[in-house]
Amino acid sequence: MQREDPGNASGRDSATPLVYLNNAATTWPKPRGVLSAVEECLRTPFFEQGRSTAGSAIDYLAAAREALAGLFRAERPDHMIFTRSATDSLNLLIHGFVSHENRPFHAITTELEHNSVLRPLHTLAAKGKITLSVVPFSEGHVSLSAIKAAVCPETRLVVMSHGSNVLGSLQDIRPIAEYCRANDLFLIVDGAQTAGQIPIDISEIPAGAFVFTGHKALFGLPGTGGFYLDDPEAIDPVQQGGTGTDSRSLFQPEGMPQKFEAGTHNYPGLASLLAGIRFIREEGQEKVARRCRDLTATFVRELSRDKNIVLYAPAPELPVVPFNIRNLDNDETGYILAKAYNIITRTGLHCAPLVHERIDGGSGCVRASMSYLNTEEECRAAAGAIREVAENADR
Repeated sequence: MQREDPGNASGRDSATPLVYLNNAATTWPKPRGVLSAVEECLRTPFFEQGRSTAGSAIDYLAAAREALAGLFRAERPDHMIFTRSATDSLNLLIHGFVSHENRPFHAITTELEHNSVLRPLHTLAAKGKITLSVVPFSEGHVSLSAIKAAVCPETRLVVMSHGSNVLGSLQDIRPIAEYCRANDLFLIVDGAQTAGQIPIDISEIPAGAFVFTGHKALFGLPGTGGFYLDDPEAIDPVQQGGTGTDSRSLFQPEGMPQKFEAGTHNYPGLASLLAGIRFIREEGQEKVARRCRDLTATFVRELSRDKNIVLYAPAPELPVVPFNIRNLDNDETGYILAKAYNIITRTGLHCAPLVHERIDGGSGCVRASMSYLNTEEECRAAAGAIREVAENADR
C-alpha cells in the first residue's frame, strides 16, 4: 500500500525515513481528508446552538454523531456523547454512576486496565465511596468466570477494556455484557483501543456505556472522544454549564445529549473525527482490521527470529506488540531506535501498571503499534532495526 506522503514531519534527516509505530497512543499520519476537514472547519463560522451563524455553517456535531452511530451500529445518535478523550469519558461515567447510586457499593475492574480506569476507581475506593475488586487476566484475557467469581451482593459496577493497550488482546465482551445486563450490573466498556480498529456493533453488546477516543484508530485529532450511553438515567451529570438550549433554567437540561455536554465543543476536532470515520467507511472497516492484523503478524514473525527479543504477546489480536531486548533497558531501546533509526515507539508502563507487574515485574517494555497507514516495508525495516539492536546488546 502506498501511504500518503506526510512530509518530513519529524524534522530529522530526510535520508532516514521516519517510521512511526506509536499508533496505540495517537495515530500518525492522519488521512489527507482529515487535514483538509480541519482546515475547512476553521475557514467557516462554527455551527452552534442558538447562534446566528447556524444557517450557513456545517453542523459537525450532528454529522459526527450520525457517523459514529452508523460506524458502531448504535440505534440512537443523540445518545452519542462527545468529550475531550476516553479518559474524560471514563471519569464522567464512573463518577456519574457513583453520584447516582448515592451510597457505597462494590465495583469490579481488571488487571488489564489503563490508569484512566484504575485511578478514578482507586480514588473513589480511598474515599470510601466504593469497595473494589481487581480481576486477574490469563494469557491476556479476562474470563466471564473470573468476573462472576468477583461479584457479590453489593456489586453494582463493572469497568473493563475491550482491548488491551499493552498486550493487544481482545476481550470477548458480549457474554460479559449479557451477564452484567441479566444481573443488573452497569458495565462500562473502554473501547479506546478498538474503536475504528475492528468492526464494533453496539446493538450486539448490551453494555451500559461504550467509550471511544477520537485520536487513535478513528484518525481524529487529540482532544476528541466520547461515549455511547444506553440509559441516561443511570448516570448523573457531573459537569454543568452552557448548552445553548433552555438557557432560562439554572439546572443542566435532562435531554440527550445536552445532559452530558456542557460548554463549547471542539469543532475542528469533531471535523477531523467526522473525516476520519468517513475514511474508515470508504476504505472498509473489515479491510482496516485485516490489514492491521497482517502488518502485526509480519512484525511479530520478524521479531520472533531473534532469541534475544522477548515477546510478551506472541499472537496479539490488535496491532500492539510489546517486547524487550535482553540485557537492555526498555527506555534505552526506545532511545536507540529513535536516535539511530528514526523509529518511534513507546516505552515504559503505558499507563497500565498492573499489566506490567504480571508480565515484566513492573519494569516496563517497548511497545510497537501499527496503524492502517503503516506499510509492510516499514514494519520489516523496523523489525530489522530491532534485531540489529538486539544483536549488539548480546555482544
